[in-house]
Amino acid sequence: MERNLLRYIWNHTRPQQIWVLLVVLASMVPYFLSLDLPKRIINGPIQGDGFETPTSTQPFMAVTVDLPIFGGLFSFSGFPLQRMPTLVALSIIFLLLVVINNGFKFYINTYKGRLGERLLRRLRFELFDRVLLFSPRRLKSVRGAEVATMIKDEVEPVGGFTGDAFVSPAMLGGQASAAMIFILVQNFWLGMIAFTLVMVQVIVIPRMRRRLIELGRQRQLTARALAGRIGEVVEGIGVVHAYDTSNYERADVAHRLGTIFKIRYNIYQWKFLVKFLNNFLAQVTPFLFYLVGGYLTLRGSLDVGQLVAVINAYKDLPGPLKELIDWDQARQDVQVKYEQVRDYFEIDELSSPGSQALVIDVPRSEPSYLSAINLAVNDESGAKVLTGTSIKFGLGETVAMVDNSGRGAEALAEAFGRQVWPANGQAQLGDHDILEVPESVSGRYLTYVSSDIYFFHGSLKDNLLYGLKHAPVISAEYASPEATQRRWEVREAKLASNPDYDVRANWVSDQMISSPKHGETDIKSSLLAALDTVQLTEDILEFALNSSFDGHSNPKLAEDVVAMRHALHDEIQRLGRTSLFVPFDPGAYNPEATIGENLLFGKTLQPLDRMSELLESDDFYKALQSGGLLRRFVNCGLDIARHIVEIFAGLPPDHPFFNQVPFLTADAVVEYRKILKKLGTRPSHALSDTEQRSMIWLTLRYIESRYRLGVLQPDLQSAIVENRHLFYDKLPPHLQSLIERYDQDRFMSFATLRENILFGKIAHRNAEAPTEIREIAARISRERGFYHRLLQVGLDFDIGAGGRRLTLIQRQKLNLARAIIRRSNFYVFNKALPGLERRLQEEIVTDVLKYLRQQDNNPTIVWVLSNPNLSNHFSRVIIFENGEMKTDSDVNNTSTQNNDPKTSVM
Repeated sequence: MERNLLRYIWNHTRPQQIWVLLVVLASMVPYFLSLDLPKRIINGPIQGDGFETPTSTQPFMAVTVDLPIFGGLFSFSGFPLQRMPTLVALSIIFLLLVVINNGFKFYINTYKGRLGERLLRRLRFELFDRVLLFSPRRLKSVRGAEVATMIKDEVEPVGGFTGDAFVSPAMLGGQASAAMIFILVQNFWLGMIAFTLVMVQVIVIPRMRRRLIELGRQRQLTARALAGRIGEVVEGIGVVHAYDTSNYERADVAHRLGTIFKIRYNIYQWKFLVKFLNNFLAQVTPFLFYLVGGYLTLRGSLDVGQLVAVINAYKDLPGPLKELIDWDQARQDVQVKYEQVRDYFEIDELSSPGSQALVIDVPRSEPSYLSAINLAVNDESGAKVLTGTSIKFGLGETVAMVDNSGRGAEALAEAFGRQVWPANGQAQLGDHDILEVPESVSGRYLTYVSSDIYFFHGSLKDNLLYGLKHAPVISAEYASPEATQRRWEVREAKLASNPDYDVRANWVSDQMISSPKHGETDIKSSLLAALDTVQLTEDILEFALNSSFDGHSNPKLAEDVVAMRHALHDEIQRLGRTSLFVPFDPGAYNPEATIGENLLFGKTLQPLDRMSELLESDDFYKALQSGGLLRRFVNCGLDIARHIVEIFAGLPPDHPFFNQVPFLTADAVVEYRKILKKLGTRPSHALSDTEQRSMIWLTLRYIESRYRLGVLQPDLQSAIVENRHLFYDKLPPHLQSLIERYDQDRFMSFATLRENILFGKIAHRNAEAPTEIREIAARISRERGFYHRLLQVGLDFDIGAGGRRLTLIQRQKLNLARAIIRRSNFYVFNKALPGLERRLQEEIVTDVLKYLRQQDNNPTIVWVLSNPNLSNHFSRVIIFENGEMKTDSDVNNTSTQNNDPKTSVM
């Protein structure tokens, strides 16, 4: 990258800078004409100069040009106009010049802005492109938040400065020079006074502003460090909470903010000191003009007209001069920021840019082996973790590598995966050094998986297919307006030296999908097979069943869900298993649902006890009162509270009984006891509104079939059913919008897919009911083809930043599935399943080996095992000890380099 910012700007925007400079020069003509025209209007038609009689005329637009090349003068006598027509004509010309001048300003500012944004886009992409070329060692030492801050924020001023980099000094310098020459022509000594003070400003002010630039550099570095620290805290928030270090982090950030405040305060002090000195010097010059010029005028060495002309000319000098000094400060400030960013990204250890060139087709020359030749790897401290190792893996081998001590096997796998650069020797893919092979080859023929898992923010499917997105294989189709927009995007990308790849095209390559020897090879079947192999399918179904969506956004899926609901109910009826669950019926009370759910007969966006907007509204209790339910609910709540106090009074908060009543806490029991003691034998009317509402909330959560306190009588159930519609109608519209009423034939957007399909409540007394219903629903969904629709919904699950919405085990499974769905000749698994218990780990390892052995390209599988007992599933076992390869055993034809029994795992 170019070190000098002005040279960088000039090299990449030279034609545009020359063009805008020419446009600026052209704009000076109408600008100066507009300055002279008001004088002509006032002196001419307004004051009557040249219009002594009512019939007098003056030539309008008369032009005389001396053209010696063409042999003389070119003269146009103009149009003779009287006084009023002349006034109108000159005013129209003035208005036209105003429009032209503003048009020039609009074009110049827009052009400069576009020019700056293009260069900023180029610079940002260039920096991001260099991040992709960083060596593994460099990547381990950088913080993502700092890099993002530099690319996004720290180079931002470069875009604003680009348009003014050469135009502003030319314009401002010309204006200031013209004013200075005019003063010198009027009087040499006054000109020298002005020149001397101008030179003081030009020399002193920039020197003082160097301190501002240094403070700005410190502010930039501290702000960058703050962004990096905050990013680390966000990434490691679990550790912060687990170790109770939140106050330490507060202290650290407060200290950093204090440092930034100190720097910024010093900036303000210096800034206004410089501003004070600059303004003082600007005002001293007129003082000297009045003093010295007045003295010379009194002596007769200078006439009054010249003094006035000098003073008027000086009025036009401070503005351009100040702006020129400001431009120089901006230049130095942007130059410092640019240099800091450049120094951060300008490193020696960079991959070759050609190694990441876009290649659409899979290279034809497939490597036939993976090897290491005298390979040595050092860790970040410089200590050797793998000594000179030579090894070779041919196609079709299944190799287990185990570390008895040290991490030599891990280091070898990392070298194959290009995660580290060797200290000595080579890792080779075929006959070529793996670091010199283009990523279009290594990234397709070799798949590397480690325990260091990262997922990008997006859907589960996007991350699952991420390893197949090497190049756009099918261009996106655009309608007419979108096609125009796409052509504009391509043109702008080329002007900013960005690649014109279309991210909206289809980047998933069918050629890179794992292909079994027998069976289908499309993306869908391979994806499902990979999910089944790593035992992630059930998790994805759970994501789907626990998700919700707006039925209007996907009406076809909503229809399928309702159809699945009817099919499930019909099948349960056919099997005579109606005791498994109770469907929602508008004319019946559902004994497996809470009283609140029966009253609302609908689904709220959140559980009812969290709907504060609903439960804390007076309109809610007015609607209860209108149906005659308010007092009955309060009395029911008091009966429930008496039983709760009788059963739970005196129990410790950790007593297992509390687990049977999810909404109950020890503090609530104490509160209920106080309410009952206060009430005594008086009627419930004696309670305060808050206490009555507390009893109503208790009633709304109650399920008779689950808690069996005998407080819910049939007459109250009938009253709830009879008044549920009246209650809903009495609610105001804003509360009605919080409830989505149950309808057998309609999809509920507030409910999950599981709730939509079931449309009822599972019987609490039947322990086998959930399992039996799940089996029936699974069978019907497969018969109806709804199973794959559910998987599709689950694959659209948003996994969050870094996959944080997934559990550790789910992340490890998804990481493995993302790898095996790719068609590769070599698979290197570096302790890819460290967090799984041994039985599950063995099942997945066995299934993955079976899945990959069925591929039609006979791939090589190299697996660094965290559980050595799994090595009996592999045809070859290699054991490392303290970074050295001790044993290389072929299970079928044993040959060892070291027969030490302590290193054998067979």
